[in-house]
This record gives sequence, structure tokens and C-alpha cells, in this order.
Amino acid sequence: MSGKVQEPTLMKIVIPETTARPAFAPGRIDFRAASAALLLAGITLALYWPSRGFQFINYDDFQYIVTNPNVRSGLTWPGVEWAFTSGYAANWHPLTWLSHMLDVSCFGLSPGGPHVINALLHAANASLLFLLLRDLTGRPMRSLFVAGVFALHPLRVESVAWIAERKDLLSALFGLLTLWSYGRQVRSGAFSTGRFGPWSGFTLVLFGLGLMSKPMLVTLPFVFLLLDHWPLGRIPRAWSLADLRPLVVEKAPFFALSFLCCLITYFVQRSGGAVQSLTDLSLVDRCGNAFVAYARYLGKLLWPMDLLMPYPHPGHWPRVTVISAVVLMIALCAGAWRAGCRWPVARTGWFWFVGMLVPVIGLVQVGDQSLADRYTYLPLIGPVLVLVWAAGAIGDRLRLPQRPAAAAALILLVALAGLTGLQLRHWRNSETLARHALAANPENWMAHFSLARHLGATGRIQEALDHYRSALALRPGSAEVLSAFGNALAEQEQYAQSIPYLEKALRLKPDFAEAHSNLGSALANSGGAGAAEHLIEALRLVPSDALSHYRLGNYWVRVGKPAEALGEYRLAVKFNAGFAEAWNNLGVMLFNQGRTDESIASFQEVLRADPDYKGAHFNLANALAHRGEWERAAVEYAGELRAAPGLAEAHFGLGRALLHLGRRADSVKELKETLRLNAEHAAAADLLRSIDSGAPR
Repeated sequence: MSGKVQEPTLMKIVIPETTARPAFAPGRIDFRAASAALLLAGITLALYWPSRGFQFINYDDFQYIVTNPNVRSGLTWPGVEWAFTSGYAANWHPLTWLSHMLDVSCFGLSPGGPHVINALLHAANASLLFLLLRDLTGRPMRSLFVAGVFALHPLRVESVAWIAERKDLLSALFGLLTLWSYGRQVRSGAFSTGRFGPWSGFTLVLFGLGLMSKPMLVTLPFVFLLLDHWPLGRIPRAWSLADLRPLVVEKAPFFALSFLCCLITYFVQRSGGAVQSLTDLSLVDRCGNAFVAYARYLGKLLWPMDLLMPYPHPGHWPRVTVISAVVLMIALCAGAWRAGCRWPVARTGWFWFVGMLVPVIGLVQVGDQSLADRYTYLPLIGPVLVLVWAAGAIGDRLRLPQRPAAAAALILLVALAGLTGLQLRHWRNSETLARHALAANPENWMAHFSLARHLGATGRIQEALDHYRSALALRPGSAEVLSAFGNALAEQEQYAQSIPYLEKALRLKPDFAEAHSNLGSALANSGGAGAAEHLIEALRLVPSDALSHYRLGNYWVRVGKPAEALGEYRLAVKFNAGFAEAWNNLGVMLFNQGRTDESIASFQEVLRADPDYKGAHFNLANALAHRGEWERAAVEYAGELRAAPGLAEAHFGLGRALLHLGRRADSVKELKETLRLNAEHAAAADLLRSIDSGAPR
């Protein structure tokens, strides 16, 4: 036996990535991390600051906020009740409704304030993502870069610059807080007791708030399981169903809440007519679009050019496109699964992306879009995680210098910020957004439709009609386009041409309230039969539709039923307090009934809703003159003449008011101007003769 002492064999020490992070230390403040989070938030807010001057967009903004009587009233207790019990606009997201109400309470109906709030929420989400990943992984620089890509990537613009997408930002805020709380409760050992403790309750509350902001978070319990795999290390790399069972059971309350939210959302969207049937779009076409959408989202992440709003659904994609997308997705899923055996971040990041997109990938088709940039708000964090951690691992293995790597990362973030700034400019208003979409694809029927509505609202009627025709040529079976086009023709008094389009819209969609309202209005204005029936049906379908109440009021005036008309005008302004036309007609009805004080209040509401409303100053002046308030009447007549200097009746009214105020010379000047504009104005001529003769007024 040799006396040589055998050296011990040294084993290579492997430190799993999941343990390479700081120990859990509740309450500890890392000022470097806090400073980085604040810096990221500041840069993000500065990038989106120009949006404070943007307008409302005619995709949902008007329906959600401007014409929604419950939101227009601000934050009130009846509004809170409505938010939790309503399926308005085929959505159930009460917390989002409350945030819009709070906007109105703070900023009125100006879009500037809500745009700033959206930017602040996005900045907060970016900082929160950084702190969450740093806390979970112990890799602050990688976490900061992932959060930077999230904050500055141009795919985020749609969610931030579109006020109606507040739901994205709020749900993401509570979703990230839910993940943070879950990570804390795991690392604090809360689950080791096997009980549903305070941490679990707090996490469940955050999750519930997120679901009440936007139900897309229903897949978050599955994300918990992915985090259990990496970076929390609760699921071994070679796992079995036995390893998963207790982890799934402990999350049972979260799965139950997700299931309940899915049921509520489906029934609300179905009852609101937002869910397309399988006869409209087959299951095969939906699956094909889903695979293509996954591939396109990845492409937009890596090459964010030609980002549009909207992307119309093609119905079905070419077979070669679908097959290519299917092959790509299967290969990537298989690759991520295989790589996850040695590198678990691949599984977590990739299946984060695949799973979180399931609710909006189009298997249940809601709306007419094939995909949307806003749907990527949280899901694309997953692929960015994989790419950043892969780049970091390669850099570590090759021992690359950190400064050049940091410089390259900074250059990439600056480039993304530049692209975001360019994309943001297209969201200034509905016209710039639609024209950008049409420049990329002239056959985008949804962009033609949006542009037509905007042009019609701004008085460019002929251009609007041209774009309606383009939308109809591309989408002849759209009840929405047929109804809007028919209404635009009716507004040009082309009733014979408009009515067939409106009738076709109702044949395609018999319960379409807007089409009933438009057809009822066209029939009423053209003297056709059945006007009242269609208007009443529109109100049966949507009782809070202020426009239909206004139109029905106009119909009752035509057929000589003033009491009924007065009631409809009152309902119109109840449901839309900014409805200037309805306030004006209400004021005229009240004045004609001798209720002068009430009519004055109505005319004042007209001017509050629209200071430039034609005839509002004149009507108010006449009501004030009838009450003998000549000084106030003179001010209002002058106000009308500033907007319409050639209005003879306003000059006459001002002349009469000035005469009552003892200003004879000024009165004579106004009366002569009245006769210059209308030589046959007998009342002006008589009053002028009485002044010349010195007769008492």
C-alpha cells in the first residue's frame, strides 16, 4: 500500500440561476434601484408628454367618454353603481369606468388630462416591471433593460396614446403588482404553511382589481406557475404532474376568479353583439389567424415598422401563410421546451407570451381586427426576457466587456424611443391615424370608415362620402358602414338614396339600434311612414341614446305633439348634458309655452355646451328681451353678430334693445343696417320712422 496521500476529487460547483439573487429582505430600500426606476419613469413620461395635446379618437373614445352620460357626470355614487352593473359597450371593466369618471371630475371633457394620466400609468408600469424582475431574479441590469424595452418600444403607443385603452394600463398595473405580491409571498415562505394567509389574500385582491380593469389578466394564474419554474425554482427542471399538483391547488382561488371573469366577459360581449358567430368566421379561419397573429407579433417586436390601427381581419389567410406560421410556432414551442431543460428562462419567457395572448388571439373573435398592437402590452415581456437573458448569458460565457455591451443596449433603447416618437405623431387625431393606416394599406376598410366619420363630423361632407363608398366597396356586408353612409346621405337631404342603405343595414343586423335611429330620422325628414316606429325601437334597444330621444322629439314637433316633444328633449339632455342641439330645441319649446325663465336656462346650457352654436346667442337675447332685461339682451345680440354679422334679425334685436337703453344714435345705426340687409323688414322700418318722428317707443 502506497504511503502517498490521495488528493480529494474536486467537484464543479453549479449555482442554479434561481438562487443567484439577494436573500429576501422585506422592507429593505435599495436607493440605486429606486433611482433607476425613477429615471426610467421620467424618460418614459417625457417621451409620451406630447400626447397631452392630442384629441379624442373616434375608435371608442367618444362612446366610452364623450357621449357616455354616466362618465360625463364625473365620479358619482350612481355612476359607481352603473360601473359595476353595466355591460355598456360590450365590456365589463368597472375599475376602468371609474378611472374615466375621475378624469372627468378632475379635467372635464378635455382629452389633455386623460392623456397625461395614461402616460403616467405607463411610466409607473415600466418602473414596476424593473423592480419586479430585479426582485425575482437578482439581475438589476438585465431587468432594467427588459423594462426599458417595455417602456420605449413603439408597440406600446396604441395602449398609451389611446384614452379608451386606459384598461390596458390599469390592468397591467394591478397585474404587475399581483406578480410582485406573489413573488414576495413565495419567498417569504407563506406557501410552505399550506394555508391561504394574509399575503395570499392581498395578492388575490390585487388580481381582482386587475380583472376589473380588463379581463385579459385571466391567464395570470398560469403565469404564476411559469414563475414557479423560473425564477422562483419551485418546479424542478425535470418535473412530473406530482410536482405540479400542490402548486395548482394552492392557486385554486385565482383560477376560480379567472373562470368567473371569463363567464362574465363572454356573456357581456355576447349580449352586446361583439362576439362573431362561427357562421361569420369559421373555426378553421380563426385558428389560422391565431397562428399568423402570433408570428406577426414576433415580427413587430423585432422589426417595429408599419404599426397600424387597425389591422382588419382578412377572413382567411392564404394557405401557405398559415402553414408557415404553424410550422414556425411549433418549432419555437418545441425549441423553448427543449431549451428549458437546461435553461428554464426559455420556458417561462416563451410560454408567458403564448399563454397571455390566448384571450385575444381570436379563437373567440371580438370585433373586426385580426390583431392589435395593444394586445402585446404584457405578453411581449416574455420574448424580451428570453432575448435579454440569452444575450446576457452569451456575454458572460464569452467574457465580453460590460461597457460596450451597455453602450449597445443604450443605442437600441434610443432607437426604440425614436421610433416611438415617430409612431406617436400618428395619434394626434382620428384623421392622422386613419391616413397613416391608409398610406400603408389603401384597402383598409376600417381606416376608410374611421376617416369618413371624422370628415363628416368636421363638415367635409363630400370627402366623407367618398371614403364611405371606399369602405363599402371593400366591406359591402358591414351594417355599421351601411348605416353611417345612409345617415351621411340623409344629412345632405338625399333621402331617396339614403333609405335603401339604412334598410339593408337592418336586414343584415335587425337589432342594430343606430340603424333604426338613422332610418327613423331619414323617414321623418322625408315624410315617409314608419319614422316613429324605428325611433321607438332604437330607444327600446338603447334607452339612454340621447340622439334617438332628440330625433323622436323632432318628430313629435312635426306631427304637432309638443308635450311629447318636450319630454324627449328633456331625456336627450339628461343622457347627454353637452347636447347643444337638444338644449336649443328644449329652450325654443319652453319659450313658445311662455316658460321664459326655463327657456333662458336652456339657452345658457347651449352656450355652455358649444359657445359657437349658431343662433344660441340670438335665442337667449330674445328670451331676455321678452323678460325686459335689455342690457343683457344687447350683449347677447352683439355676441350673435360677432359670429354672424349679416343676420338682419340680430341687428334689429340689438337696435330695439339699444333704443330701450336710451342709445338712440346706436339704435338708428343698427336699424339702418337691418334694412340694408333686408329692405322689406317692416318692423325695422316702422321703428326707425317712430324714432325720426320723435314718437315714444
